[in-house]
Amino acid sequence: MELLSLYAALAVSLSAVLMPRTAGVPQNDPMDKLLDAIAVVESRDNPGAVGDHGRALGMYQIHRSYWAEGTQILGVTWKYQNARDPQKARQVVRAYLSYYGRGKSLLDMARIHNGGPRGDEKAATLAYARKIEQVLNSGELGPQRAS
Repeated sequence: MELLSLYAALAVSLSAVLMPRTAGVPQNDPMDKLLDAIAVVESRDNPGAVGDHGRALGMYQIHRSYWAEGTQILGVTWKYQNARDPQKARQVVRAYLSYYGRGKSLLDMARIHNGGPRGDEKAATLAYARKIEQVLNSGELGPQRAS
């Protein structure tokens, strides 16, 4: 009987380690949908994208200062070149937007992504928010999009 309990405990431990990273996150998490929309608008989901004359990297088109702040908020020391890594970039963008967008709407957070910590206050980010809103409402993300 003890051997059976040991096997059961081992199975539970292994399943926790092997579960996908989205386990425990609601399938319709609004932040995940926002991050997906940002990736579509910024790069059409291209992790190798380079923009702003070489100053923005990855699918989220992250600038060096954004990366520095986001990794500091996240508590990691990843190099800026890791902005091309979709998983790391997503974690950094989530941390940045959660920090600077605390208590704000998804579209305000999109404006922060586009215009910096106070981007939601800048008229120049309104058009970007409309693009994000269009993607969110268009069904372009699809019901099965992996986050």
